[in-house]
Amino acid sequence: MVLLITAIAGIGFAMLYSAANGNWSPWAYRQAIRFAGGAVLMIGLALVDLRFLMRWAYAGYLTAFALLVAVEIAGEIGMGAQRWVDFGFFQLQPSEVMKLALVLALARYFHGLTHEEIGRPHYLLIPLAMIGAPVVLVLRQPDLGTAGMMLMGAGAIFWVAGVRFWKFATLAVAAVGSVPIAWGFLREYQKKRILTFLDPESDPLGSGYHILQSKIALGSGGVFGKGFLQGSQSHLNFLPEKQTDFIFTMLAEEFGLVGGIGLLGLYTLALVYGFAIALRSSSQFGRLVAMGVTTTLFLYLFINIAMVMGLIPVVGVPLPLISYGGTAMLTAMLGFGLLINVFVHRDIEISRQGVDEDP
Repeated sequence: MVLLITAIAGIGFAMLYSAANGNWSPWAYRQAIRFAGGAVLMIGLALVDLRFLMRWAYAGYLTAFALLVAVEIAGEIGMGAQRWVDFGFFQLQPSEVMKLALVLALARYFHGLTHEEIGRPHYLLIPLAMIGAPVVLVLRQPDLGTAGMMLMGAGAIFWVAGVRFWKFATLAVAAVGSVPIAWGFLREYQKKRILTFLDPESDPLGSGYHILQSKIALGSGGVFGKGFLQGSQSHLNFLPEKQTDFIFTMLAEEFGLVGGIGLLGLYTLALVYGFAIALRSSSQFGRLVAMGVTTTLFLYLFINIAMVMGLIPVVGVPLPLISYGGTAMLTAMLGFGLLINVFVHRDIEISRQGVDEDP
């Protein structure tokens, strides 16, 4: 797993080097430092007792929630959204941290329930509130992509925990019915993104510019690509956000379909490892944590790739370990740290009442 993570991150460094026209600054060098620091945190987290993580899961959730509230009160504004807390030496995006904190908190809650209790609707009110509170704050930033990831990641944990299918179906019907109401709450630029997704050619120099240039770059790469440092769309600055949200497009232009499939193959191996770790865990808590983290990784991957291909509206979701960004790198490394932790402690059995008894 560690070698796989390093290989994916190495591809990210190479693409950031290319994005800067063959320079380590300003992106590749900083990203490499962040990866090194994240690797230390990943290994440290992997060695922590799983029962310790279970004991402090709620505290981690409350800390992440407090940071979201801090964003609401005095967050830094960037790219038209208020999503960051400035610590002076580092800007943190709490919504990214909340993705993992929510996984841990939900895993702990469902670990303490019997199968019969999970089948009773009133036992689901607390986890629904745990999901709803941060989602509302994230939507206010506004950040539809992250809010959607939280909901889908939490849904995976509900499913693995044993929540019955008819309850998911009920929520799905309610969600579809609320679409007209939700449309009225969207901001103008969010509506424009959705309309542009349906017809990007209607505004090729405005809201449709990102996705049209992305499609041009993807198509121009062909099967084998134009070669490293030879991507015309990115190096001539036609491709926006090439170091962050659209970095996969740049990779596909330079290395073609073969390069894109190769990267997706590495991600697929990571996902397979994650699901295998979840299945091998002896504790419900470990199983839910591994499944939640792996699902979150899949959502990052799926949403980003679908976005740059024009299959879904542009929502600003980074590609794990590849896209430039401090909080995104931190979240990815901590997520992998949790996966490795569950693997290391896969044989630990934790009783539903064992939180206060374990070290």
